[in-house]
Amino acid sequence: MSVDNRAEVRDFLTTRRAKITPERAGLPAFGQRRVAGLRRSEVASLAGMSVEYYAKLERGQLAGVSASVLDAIARALQLDEAERAHLVRLAQEANGSGALLRPVRRPKQWTVRPSLQWSLDAITSPAILANNRQDLVASNLLGRAMFADLYAGAGGAPNFGRFTFLDSAARRFYPDWALAADMFVANLRTAAGKDPHDKGLQDLVGELSTRSDEFRRRWGAHNVRTHGTGVKTFHHHVVGGLELAYESMDLRAEPDLTLTIYAADPGSASAHGLSLLASWAASEPELIAPAR
Repeated sequence: MSVDNRAEVRDFLTTRRAKITPERAGLPAFGQRRVAGLRRSEVASLAGMSVEYYAKLERGQLAGVSASVLDAIARALQLDEAERAHLVRLAQEANGSGALLRPVRRPKQWTVRPSLQWSLDAITSPAILANNRQDLVASNLLGRAMFADLYAGAGGAPNFGRFTFLDSAARRFYPDWALAADMFVANLRTAAGKDPHDKGLQDLVGELSTRSDEFRRRWGAHNVRTHGTGVKTFHHHVVGGLELAYESMDLRAEPDLTLTIYAADPGSASAHGLSLLASWAASEPELIAPAR
């Protein structure tokens, strides 16, 4: 699946425009409208530019566009932080400067450094490492126990996208499956904006688009997000419901890897669930082996 920057720009801007109603933009809603969102002329007016110029930008011609113009478009379309960053990356790609900002990709045969695995193992809560394609590349014992379904169903390297959209166990593991699916696709769309020439990511998008209508529909929405912190709910097949806070952080030595640590509110039912998970993991020898 090749990447067409102009098509990406066009689809991103048109889907953002479709999400803003005249009322939300503070505009009077009059006349018959074919769509719920703003017209190009309304976005142009809000951004302080001609309709012709905005139409040119929405057709994907972002090369040479100034930061002030991008900011005006972001304000008019009420883009959040992740969407603003995505628009800037699309403009940088159009200018040919995007390559300078792409992460340095790891070799295909990359393996976890012993010191990195030791660091993971020293964390007493579930901890995992994932790359920009959401492959689960490493974890500690509790992380392997927590995502046992994902490891069990993986034919090769575990991948959160294949698990979410192609493995029936995901519907039980994620009580709010639709939210988990939305978040995964938005994270993947953000990663694609950062490195649109990552063939592994393109191949994953192509595979999931072919095999899952649910993925294909979400991918077409062009939603993006910044994955940093929050609370997620899970239903583990051994210990039951878990409501866990998570913190995600990039590794300085491995630019395309993200470390995510999960923790429960002390004294909560989920904290008790993590204690049960640790006991179960200790009793399952196959979970002790390092993830491959």
